Amino acid sequence: MPDETAARTTVTERAIEEIKAKIATGELEPGQRLPTERDLAAELGLSRSSMREAIRALIVMGVLEARHGAGIYVTRLEPGDLLETFGVVAEISRGSTLLHLVQVRKILEPAAAAAAAARIDEAGLARLRAEMNAMERGTTAEEIVGHDLEFHRIITEAAANPVLAAILGGLNSRTFRARVWRGYREDGVFPRTFHEHDQIYRALAERDPDGARVAAAVHIGAVEEWARRQANEDPSETE
Repeated sequence: MPDETAARTTVTERAIEEIKAKIATGELEPGQRLPTERDLAAELGLSRSSMREAIRALIVMGVLEARHGAGIYVTRLEPGDLLETFGVVAEISRGSTLLHLVQVRKILEPAAAAAAAARIDEAGLARLRAEMNAMERGTTAEEIVGHDLEFHRIITEAAANPVLAAILGGLNSRTFRARVWRGYREDGVFPRTFHEHDQIYRALAERDPDGARVAAAVHIGAVEEWARRQANEDPSETE
């Protein structure tokens, strides 16, 4: 039985790769309807059951989508769709995995801030200031998290790189940031965090890429310290 399962998995993986290859070469375009399961299986010389499993897997990945009564279609293949699973990973991760995800952010967020400093316009700066003011007036964690998310989203949007924005958007999920802000509340470091946001804003307003990079690195460094404490306190890390 294990051998049969392994063989089926291997065939399914081949089916996945074949469909991905058709998309990569342009044989299947974004928004195009997939051939029927039967026709596709026959064309590739695979069983229908393996093709069915491959299609299901690609739907989960965001590469394909099932439209009720209309068949299976290639998605728009936008970065936000394909990288959506980052958000799930960030939401459920604990211990060292959570720390490693924050360390990825520590690499990417300063780069996004530096790029934004060269591109953000006055309207974007005004939106950032509005989110900062709303954050400081917030009375609940939910309020603060919402404005914090929007603050960082405006910056990554200004960086004008949709792939970077999609990755950071996933790593900055609402659930993840709520965990961080609850930790900040317990540690009593809200004022310091608001100051870090202000430093990022000032560098962006001055169109200073290096300053924005440093300010963002300091900010995410504080998150990294929080994640490191969480990793050290997580019992599963020492079992």
